[in-house]
Amino acid sequence: MPIATVNPANGETLRTYEAMGEEEIERRIELAEATFRTYRTTGFYERAGLMRRAADLLEADQKEIGKVITTEMGKPVKQARAEAAKCAKAMRWYADHAAELLADEEPAEADVKDSGASRTLVRYRPLGPVLAVMPWNFPLWQVIRFAAPALMAGNVGLLKHASNVPQTALYLEDLFHRAGFPEGCFQTLLIGSAQVDDVLRDERVRAATLTGSEPAGRAVAATAGEMIKKTVLELGGSDPFVVMPSADVERAAEVAVTARTQNAGQSCIAAKRFIVHTDVYDAFAQRFTEGMRALKVGDPMDEETEVGPLSSEQGLNDLVELVDDAVRGGASVLCGGERPDGPGWYYPPTVLADVTRELRIHREEAFGPVATLYRAADLDEAVLIANDTDFGLSSNVWTRDDADVDRFVRDLEAGGVYVNGMTASHPAFPFGGVKRSGYGRELSGHGIREFCNITTVWHGA
Repeated sequence: MPIATVNPANGETLRTYEAMGEEEIERRIELAEATFRTYRTTGFYERAGLMRRAADLLEADQKEIGKVITTEMGKPVKQARAEAAKCAKAMRWYADHAAELLADEEPAEADVKDSGASRTLVRYRPLGPVLAVMPWNFPLWQVIRFAAPALMAGNVGLLKHASNVPQTALYLEDLFHRAGFPEGCFQTLLIGSAQVDDVLRDERVRAATLTGSEPAGRAVAATAGEMIKKTVLELGGSDPFVVMPSADVERAAEVAVTARTQNAGQSCIAAKRFIVHTDVYDAFAQRFTEGMRALKVGDPMDEETEVGPLSSEQGLNDLVELVDDAVRGGASVLCGGERPDGPGWYYPPTVLADVTRELRIHREEAFGPVATLYRAADLDEAVLIANDTDFGLSSNVWTRDDADVDRFVRDLEAGGVYVNGMTASHPAFPFGGVKRSGYGRELSGHGIREFCNITTVWHGA
């Protein structure tokens, strides 16, 4: 795949970039290693000042970088600006909390005495250069939620961004440079996927984090395992959105529309499978379908647009194949389902009912504004349908019954359970999945400690 900016709204190639050669990659890895030797000794106060400065610059750049994001991957420009604002918030959160999250820990006095020590403590130390392989769907947020905690912990970053968002990738390197971070603290590698393996095998690269497809995750995990390097993986999702009889059905349907179509449905944590108790199925299906049908699809630079184009022609073709396969297999189209004529990689908000477990769309992640509806006879069946997937990223549950909540929290196979609301990441809460959605956690204290050397310090009596 070429490294290029291709406007998804019309398919026009605007800029292309040459992949970095071996000499430039070597120079950047060496710089990262050299910078880490000194940056690791800086204090939290100094790092926090730099991070807050970067947040201020990003906030000031919202309009400009928002347009770049929209041009590169098709997100409605209002959503692109909101993404930039969310990143600034996370950067400030880590600037404010990193020292506390990574403070030395002292074990219980009884345990210290039992070990024969006069004093013990646990200290969190940075690992070194961390390779981040990041996707295009949230081209700022996916990077910042790695970079903010990693840099605040004293690590340095090497970014291999998706090949269709090179301008955003270069902007991020420039952002940290303008903020005053030492040269080499955060660098973008303009390289193709085939070059990732060599970078990860370099002994100076100490760990890796990847957000992306399941095949990409397997490849990175395999190499990292061979090299005995720490990894965090956030892969696909096919999140359930369960609606029970006690729910506020009207509100659930309203939120469901946003949960499925934000970023044109191109989100790992977007709700994708809507599992509705039979007592409220008809009411929910009607309201949900009406809401999906009413969305404004169009030019992502238009402030009124709610759903823009998909990011690539391949992504559009993959989605069309999934829907067509479902219809051939007996699924009913309640709205959408037809690829529109004209330029750009658009697909209408679509609702499919009568989906069975034999269909590809039941098993595969639909990365676009396509929802599947399921009818559940009771709570047991709702749980069975929700867990009938290889993924386990997050989940949404709508109910006013505390017993329902307890059961879903106990039994849903997911990294998160969001009750009466849609899944959303926040810097204070851990984020990640189970099963084929990956392992490890981003954000919160759990995220900042993922790339730390957790060191026991023991003093003799």
